[in-house]
Amino acid sequence: MRSFAREMKRGEEDQVNQLLRATFGGTAEAQLVRKLRKSRMIAGETVLPFEEKIIGYYALSHFVKPKNWLCLAPVAIHPDHQRQGHGKRVMGILTEWARLTKTPVVVLGEPDFYRKAGFSVAHAAQLRSPYPIENTMLAGVDAPVAAQDLGYSPAFDGI
Repeated sequence: MRSFAREMKRGEEDQVNQLLRATFGGTAEAQLVRKLRKSRMIAGETVLPFEEKIIGYYALSHFVKPKNWLCLAPVAIHPDHQRQGHGKRVMGILTEWARLTKTPVVVLGEPDFYRKAGFSVAHAAQLRSPYPIENTMLAGVDAPVAAQDLGYSPAFDGI
């Protein structure tokens, strides 16, 4: 049975926190999301429900700079449901939305996975980031972007 990603509903925060802890084996990602929510930097939260449970999640947050750019983090698929195409499918939908709306979306992660979903390492190569640029990818743009600094939300400090 295929499930469809949708916007997270009020009251699902605890399920998302449990999913993040199960996926990452700790509390750092759940704390990040809590800080992003508290600071009102969250642009959107998407969940993937399956049989009354949330098995997937991703958050989009606003960058401090450049304006109107979004940061994708964290992305989680429950360990019992990984390697079944769920992550690639929801990331593909997100990157298509970014392409159609021309909204730059930056992710820091495993290039092999995110490249298959429509992100580009080459398009992000000139960006300056406090995180490894070789793991920084960009969707929503048609070509490499000019050199500029990525200003993440203060919620990311210490991560």
